[in-house]
Amino acid sequence: MMKGSVVIIPTYNEIENIEAIITAVFAQSDDIHVLVVDDNSPDLTPLKVKELQGVFANRLFLEVRKEKSGLGTAYIHGFRWAIDKKYDYIFEMDADFSHNPTDLIKLYNACAEEGAGVSIGSRYKTGVNVVNWPMNRVLMSYGASKYVRIITGMQIHDTTAGFVCYKREVLEAIDLNTIKFIGYAFQIEMKFKAYLKQFKIIEVPVIFTDRTKGVSKLSGGIISEAIFGVITMKLKSLFKK
Repeated sequence: MMKGSVVIIPTYNEIENIEAIITAVFAQSDDIHVLVVDDNSPDLTPLKVKELQGVFANRLFLEVRKEKSGLGTAYIHGFRWAIDKKYDYIFEMDADFSHNPTDLIKLYNACAEEGAGVSIGSRYKTGVNVVNWPMNRVLMSYGASKYVRIITGMQIHDTTAGFVCYKREVLEAIDLNTIKFIGYAFQIEMKFKAYLKQFKIIEVPVIFTDRTKGVSKLSGGIISEAIFGVITMKLKSLFKK
């Protein structure tokens, strides 16, 4: 079950969550591997991961970058690592339990059994499945996904989702050097590139629960990148046709 799978978890100051999330992911399958991409966390998250490598030998891997460089670049670092290691199924997942590890198998099955190139843990496929978010953030996120749908033409309900499984061939087909966005918009751009390449995309309904430990990394600059970046991204794709 879940052979050839690696879950990429980007971290910055996640000492409160990291041991629990790694343990929970490994509990889903003996075949899953985990790669933590840490941006040199001052709270010593990488040291905790190194300690856990003694417990989860040959399954838990760590890449430490020099500084905090953005979510998108952390994932691209992880994607390149996973492609090089020839993993078949490459997952994106947050460290803070907003993504439930028990849903990993659903994303895996959508790719392994239903033929998706990309499977998305979707908060909005069946309404609004978000727990512990203030209403203004729910409306902002839901509105952003609607907006992206209209601009890009993608028939995806949760375009900004960060809980995703990619088949390796999708990441190999997308030129990772061309990915421009590093924040919130990175998730949109990756889906859009897969959509333009005509890979099958399946949304799997999940319940998203806001973090209870640690601090959210969402900022105004990240949101504006998404709003204005999507229009630029769509226009560029039209000129390339």
